[in-house]
Amino acid sequence: MISITREPIDVCKVLQDAKDRSAGGTTLFIGTVRDHNDMGTVSEIYYEAYKEMAEDALAKIESEVMKRWRIKKFIAIHRIGNLNVGDISVAVCVSSEHRSEAFEACKYGIDRIKTVVPIWKKEVSESGATWVEGVSSTGD
Repeated sequence: MISITREPIDVCKVLQDAKDRSAGGTTLFIGTVRDHNDMGTVSEIYYEAYKEMAEDALAKIESEVMKRWRIKKFIAIHRIGNLNVGDISVAVCVSSEHRSEAFEACKYGIDRIKTVVPIWKKEVSESGATWVEGVSSTGD
């Protein structure tokens, strides 16, 4: 299940949707809006996306994950719109028979989202609003 949404991400629903009777491990990554960046305090973030293109990219990531690991469920949800500090901006959840696959696939999923999904981020800080460049898979 993949989604780009303006609605808050319901982590309990994500975990419920990831359940599978044959899964022995589930890994959940939650990305939240933090209160600072390299230039100072952040009060909010605005995420923008071309929804159809972003969902296509998420579907490709899901396909990559399913081919690379023996995954039962893959869920990736990213919010768009204005988010406040502490709000959940992204969730990736993976269930598999074994924990190592769940951890590896979840990390791969969020790293790919950060590098290939066309979602743009504008941080609002005390020094003004700034569109932020994409980050590498080693960034956050």
